[in-house]
Amino acid sequence: MTVRRDFQESGRCRSDLLIGRDEALTAAREQLSRGGSVLLHGPAGIGKSTVLRTLAAECGESVRTVLRCSATESESHLPFLALADLLGLALDEVSGQLPVAQRVALESALTGRGESTLQRDGLALRLAVLSALRALAAKGPVLVVADDLQWLDTASTELLGFAARRLGDDPVRMLFAGRTDGQQYDRYLRASTLDTLAVRVNPLTRSQVETLLEHRGYDLPRSTVREIHRTSGGNPLYALELGRALAENPTPPRPGEPLPVPTSLRALVLSRLEMLSDDARRTLLVVSAGARPTLALLHAAGRKNAEAETAQAASLGLLATEPEGPAVRFAHPLVSAALYAEASAQERRAAHAALSTAASDPIERARHLALATDGTDPEVGARLAEAAALARDRGAPTVASSLGLLAARYTPADGVPNPDEHRLRAAEDAITAGELDLARDIARQVLARSTVPAERVRAWIIVIDTAGHAMTEVDAVFPQALADAGDDPRLLALIHYQLAWRALLVEGDFAECREEAARAAELAARGGDRHTELMSLSFQAQTETLMGHPDAPATIKRALKEPQDPQVTVHHNGIGSARFRWLIMSDQLPEARATATTLLREVRRRGSVESEVHFLRGLAETELRCGHCGRALDLARESLRLARDTGIGEVASAMLAALAEASGGDVDRALALAREAVEHAEENGDMLYLSRAQAALGYARLVAGDAPGAVQSLRRARELEHDLGVDDPARGRWQGDLAEALVRVGELDEAQEVIDVSRAHALRLGRESVLAVLDRAEALVRAARGEHEAALAQLTSAQDRLAKLGYGLEEARAALALAELRTGPPGPGSTPAPTSYDEAARLFRRSRALPWLRQVDAATVPNPAPQPLVQQPQAVAALDGLAAMERQVAALVMEGATNREIAGRLFISVKTVEATLTRVYRKLGIRSRVDIVRLAAGRHTN
Repeated sequence: MTVRRDFQESGRCRSDLLIGRDEALTAAREQLSRGGSVLLHGPAGIGKSTVLRTLAAECGESVRTVLRCSATESESHLPFLALADLLGLALDEVSGQLPVAQRVALESALTGRGESTLQRDGLALRLAVLSALRALAAKGPVLVVADDLQWLDTASTELLGFAARRLGDDPVRMLFAGRTDGQQYDRYLRASTLDTLAVRVNPLTRSQVETLLEHRGYDLPRSTVREIHRTSGGNPLYALELGRALAENPTPPRPGEPLPVPTSLRALVLSRLEMLSDDARRTLLVVSAGARPTLALLHAAGRKNAEAETAQAASLGLLATEPEGPAVRFAHPLVSAALYAEASAQERRAAHAALSTAASDPIERARHLALATDGTDPEVGARLAEAAALARDRGAPTVASSLGLLAARYTPADGVPNPDEHRLRAAEDAITAGELDLARDIARQVLARSTVPAERVRAWIIVIDTAGHAMTEVDAVFPQALADAGDDPRLLALIHYQLAWRALLVEGDFAECREEAARAAELAARGGDRHTELMSLSFQAQTETLMGHPDAPATIKRALKEPQDPQVTVHHNGIGSARFRWLIMSDQLPEARATATTLLREVRRRGSVESEVHFLRGLAETELRCGHCGRALDLARESLRLARDTGIGEVASAMLAALAEASGGDVDRALALAREAVEHAEENGDMLYLSRAQAALGYARLVAGDAPGAVQSLRRARELEHDLGVDDPARGRWQGDLAEALVRVGELDEAQEVIDVSRAHALRLGRESVLAVLDRAEALVRAARGEHEAALAQLTSAQDRLAKLGYGLEEARAALALAELRTGPPGPGSTPAPTSYDEAARLFRRSRALPWLRQVDAATVPNPAPQPLVQQPQAVAALDGLAAMERQVAALVMEGATNREIAGRLFISVKTVEATLTRVYRKLGIRSRVDIVRLAAGRHTN
């Protein structure tokens, strides 16, 4: 595939094109740092040249000579051209060191004077290139950089390969990039050294494509970004061209239509179509229009010679048949999009008409029937609405939304239901799928033309729902929605349900939230809207549970009465969620896990993204309470990835991920995520999650050893919960952490006050795990006051109770406090008894609570008496001269972390840690990890 000059990657290194390239860059950097060579490979436009330029710029600072060439297709027939680019400027420097025969042959080849050829001067030329590289390497390291290896002339490739295979220990590294379109890269290795590492530059993920487009200033809806990612196949060049075309096009594609493919990209993929017959081209158009095309489907659609025509297309690189199935697919999604865009409207309708009878799936038949129809048609609209309902039942809300928009397009204005009703249902499906931008746009379109109160209120609710926790952005919507609702209790119930959320998120008032939810439930019951009544009762129950209100059990029972609504049962704000919250706050962890697992399975089946994000968090929280930190960390990270991909629940997911990282992952990452959650909650005016984010930040600071910072954050969490009217200490569970942090900073009276106040609420509500944690904290207060025996007894009791309740991590923390109390504070020359910490280490290891396990390891390391240090000034200074990754690894070695622990904390492989340590040893002139610690100690004393 040829990339035209005007659409190749920019010659300068753009930071936005390095998005998603960490893996390739890391692998290449490690190889180059070891003195090896690297071959970057991948399809056209994938970003090889950008990665190559970045690496060349980095390595260029540490070598004496950089030799460069970048071949082009139009010049690939000229012999020795790449060699002239590489050695032309260096010829004068080395020619005097070459034997006469080699010098003459090389000068003739590089300058074009004379008739030097590989056939006539082969040996002399080969030796000349080898000698030239060795002569340059004798004066300092050499880096050979060659881009677009596929266009390198044959003679230059042969000469480079001959020299590369014989360089041996000469300090010559090679950094090459070559195009592979489903082909092997082995043919490129003949031009490089024997130890060359092949690094594939992979396609970008959807979130990376979104970031790339944002960096270029293309503000596009998430649904459009999803289509760009699908059509581009994650290729950054293609994605940027598609994004540019959409940003410049004032008319977006209609529902069911593919993205417009700009001329710049069509030229890349359609040149081979000229070699196909008209019949073969029509067959490929049917393949492009079909969702899951097979040879059998093509036959049913009237393409009698499908086998021969698809085989011819495959031979031209347009199609790639699946080796393990009947499916026919394009070599790249862009080929399909460009082919469809190139066809006329009449040709497209003909293809869809053939598929409308050939497809076996009713959803596909309805879609093709619509796209084969010109103008409105009530029958087509009804078929599409039925298909949308079927897709919804199958758990495909994105498909349902697309079909709903098609139904609106083909339904006449006086149809029943009318087009706007189809649009509103499509917007609600879009919310379920996590396509909030699309849902908001649809609702705004309805509001711009509809005068029907029910439709307008429904549209206003969609606008409010798409704001998520940032409800301050839609404050102006509520008066307009109330005006449209009039006296209709069904419509008023919808608005008051949203006002309950506003009271909680914006005002931070649990009492008002409870009143609005109860009012919404009463209005919905009066209007006969059981769905809204159940949602309101569920929200009222959750609010009362978090408040510690005595009516919570009764409200849950009301919400569980028949008749039930299956959608409410599994909704993230429905009665299933309310019951889960009650279970986890009541210390019924096995039941809470089972409930969250069942709910998560069901919402995944239904395709509800927001509910999936929510229940992933709920399950992660349950596993964290149980002390399954590794499992909790996996679930929390999955929730955070999905939240960031969709823009749903990002604050809550970042908060929960921070707790999981601080318990079982990386403490620095935990701090960063907690700060992110606090910042975004403050920006959104989200008082509900601001308190929990502050509690997460306080916990992360406590684990990190920053007791004053922990006190600051946890005091803020206490103030926020007090203002919210939250009395149940099981809601945030920060009270024990605050008391422990206060003990560490010497504020014993305040610590005891926190314990006493929290204990009173926990006793009233029967929160046994909270009471045990408070006893653990009180034991620390007693120990600080010298009440040693009482503290030991209280800690032992707390640990036993936490074990029986199934709180594995809290049990381990009690065991650690016991060990510290029995051992006493370490002093110079003291040697802690490792057996005192065995139980804590075992429990933390069982929980995979790595940050806490490191505290145990640190506590059991002997604290030697001060010894005279042998200073090594040069090596000490060299610590400051290490690269960033080397400094991080060295710092973790100083903490006593193993190679595997370092790999886990820095998200790199163990082999990378080993290679980095080897470089550190070499730079510092030392031999072992112990020497790093000694040098660090020496530096601190200077």
